[in-house]
Amino acid sequence: MNVSNLNSDIKKVGEEIIISKEEIDSKYFYLLMKRIFDIFGSVIGLVVLSPLFLIVAYKIKKEDSAGPIFFSQERVGKNRKTFKMYKFRSMCVDAEEKLEFLLQHNEVQGAMFKMKEDPRVTKIGKFIRRTSIDELPQLFNVLKGEMSLVGPRPPLQREVDEYSMYDTQRLFVKPGCTGLWQTSGRNEVGFQEMVRLDLYYIKNSSLLYDLKIILKTVVIMIKPNSAY
Repeated sequence: MNVSNLNSDIKKVGEEIIISKEEIDSKYFYLLMKRIFDIFGSVIGLVVLSPLFLIVAYKIKKEDSAGPIFFSQERVGKNRKTFKMYKFRSMCVDAEEKLEFLLQHNEVQGAMFKMKEDPRVTKIGKFIRRTSIDELPQLFNVLKGEMSLVGPRPPLQREVDEYSMYDTQRLFVKPGCTGLWQTSGRNEVGFQEMVRLDLYYIKNSSLLYDLKIILKTVVIMIKPNSAY
């Protein structure tokens, strides 16, 4: 299965992609199969990756025994419903308090914060973020039905507050652990391009497309891209 042409497909579409909720709901069979795939995929992933979970947990605690292993944060999901998203903790314990003083150093345009040399990131955090291992606990969110294996990045409420009507279309579906943006050198892609990638995925979503994105995600975890 060719996974190298995922981003080349994007060049074929225009800047604006309009999606209706009716269009999404009409894909009933796909949505049903996607949920079944999510359940089996998340269960298998949690079982197979459990040794890796233990190793990462040990490394996090070894570096900072006072802090928690997991980090939870409120994100906005399908139809603006909020939920607690889980990640391995990759930052210092007081990272959220320090964010306010770092916003001026944002390196991504639009309703999103990214900073390459973020001083809040721990030593083990740099590795698990670069390899996307920090995202693996989101499999629990998938199992709970709050997320999908593939879909748009789950945004923060403060990011959604800055959305235009066009941007809100990415909230028509469940957010995903991975997606087109996550597999596209994500920190070299601006916010508007991220929205375009998400809407292109939603418009063209299928089980085969999901599988291609998952396979490319596995490749990136083995050979990391520009994630940070």
